[in-house]
Amino acid sequence: MSVASAAFVPRIVKKSLTWSIVLSILMIVAGLLSIIVPPIAGIVVTVFVGWLLVFSAGAHFVFAWHARATRGAIWEVLVGILYLLVGGYMLINPVLGMVSLTFAMAVYFVVEAVLEFVLSFRLRPMPGSGWLLFDGIVTAILAVIIFATWPLSSAWALGTLAGISMLFSGVARLMFSLAARRAATELT
Repeated sequence: MSVASAAFVPRIVKKSLTWSIVLSILMIVAGLLSIIVPPIAGIVVTVFVGWLLVFSAGAHFVFAWHARATRGAIWEVLVGILYLLVGGYMLINPVLGMVSLTFAMAVYFVVEAVLEFVLSFRLRPMPGSGWLLFDGIVTAILAVIIFATWPLSSAWALGTLAGISMLFSGVARLMFSLAARRAATELT
């Protein structure tokens, strides 16, 4: 490696870390905004999921076309139609889509809580298994709160949870980027 290219690497690292820090801060701000205004964030999440389903439908149709000689092609078409209908429904009526998505999330939380309980009891002798039980209890409480107030919980649940996720992801990414920047500075 030449001296010129050796000097070039730290600049690339520092520049990419700067962008990572900027992205982290944007994630933190977006997370806070989602927590502050959860209904708007919930609709944004619903529209995003709707578009994901529409694009997934397209992928299923393309795969079905390429696999048209097999018996699985009809199932790919049926799954594609289902994705297209559900995604289109969410895009055409995002408020009702948000209500449906909130209900699906509550069902998911119930299943997750049950699995966490089972896993915590199966791993009971191991150190740290109590955290699985704690996670299961918190998840079950969240599911009960969403179910007990559904469909009204749709106004806060999706946006708040997405905001919390973005906030913690942003903080984790920021801390990692700052630590990497310190390490890169010490190497130069």
